[in-house]
Amino acid sequence: MATKTKSYLEDLNSKSVAELNSELVAAKKELFNLRFQNATNQLENTSRIKEVRKNIARIQTVITAKNSAN
Repeated sequence: MATKTKSYLEDLNSKSVAELNSELVAAKKELFNLRFQNATNQLENTSRIKEVRKNIARIQTVITAKNSAN
């Protein structure tokens, strides 16, 4: 795993569930905007869509782990 991903996961693990939920909403908004730009042929870096989708999955995984730990 890349060091960038490890530091991102450590950052996620240090946040509360409320902070994670707000970050999840922001990531979903970003994904929507990226898809919209892609549909209108304005998106230059299409790999960003894949990266944001994976980040959403990471956030959801950390939220699930924190909820099951309680």
